[in-house]
Amino acid sequence: MRKTIAYYHLPGLFEFYELYEAFLPIYREHREYFYDWCGIGSIYGAPADCIWGGGRIGSGEHGVQEVMNLMSEYGISARLTFSNSLLREEHLADEKCNALCKALNDSEGISNGVIVHSDILARYIKKHYPNLYLVSSTTKVLTDFNEKDKVEFLCNECCWFGCYDRKNCYEIVSRQNLGEDCPDHVCVAPDSQSGYRFSKAMENPVFISVGDIRNTYMPMGFSNFKIEGRGLGSALVLEFLLYYMIKP
Repeated sequence: MRKTIAYYHLPGLFEFYELYEAFLPIYREHREYFYDWCGIGSIYGAPADCIWGGGRIGSGEHGVQEVMNLMSEYGISARLTFSNSLLREEHLADEKCNALCKALNDSEGISNGVIVHSDILARYIKKHYPNLYLVSSTTKVLTDFNEKDKVEFLCNECCWFGCYDRKNCYEIVSRQNLGEDCPDHVCVAPDSQSGYRFSKAMENPVFISVGDIRNTYMPMGFSNFKIEGRGLGSALVLEFLLYYMIKP
């Protein structure tokens, strides 16, 4: 069945708090600036020093209550990016990560969630924080597209399409989040020295454009689209928002 609304899942829950603090009032008060076929499904991220974190190193200076107040004001689901792939049972007692989960679990109104990779963590969250929904991390390899309402497509892939070292890259981030002393991953992309540019991402074979969303994915029954960029600057994330959500 064709979907009429596309929901974007946006990066930087903690990392880009100031950006959303400025952006969300415009989104609510001037909907005429925005495409009428899209909305914000969630904003995801994690603060610094979260051992359950994965994908990227978290950052941000704002506390969880301040962040949740902003999300509650605009009725937006918050997602914790807890996609560390190397968690063990002893890591589940971490006070900071449990406190974050409790804050989202106990928040009234719209449901909040956690992005996970580890099955150990998924079972723990289901048991201790039953109000949180779980989202499988893009760092996992899943091929079941039968439940279309649960499938999210990554639109603006930041990494080289031909990368053969993703697993190692994500594991290094997981180790660093656990506090292990290990060197940073050295990107194997041929043009890694030039950094990320949105114009370059648009040339990626897996790039999903606004036209693709409207004319291909929504008619097929898909409605969830992830915008990545936690490790990029707020100016680039703003560029993503302008492209995917705001009328030319």
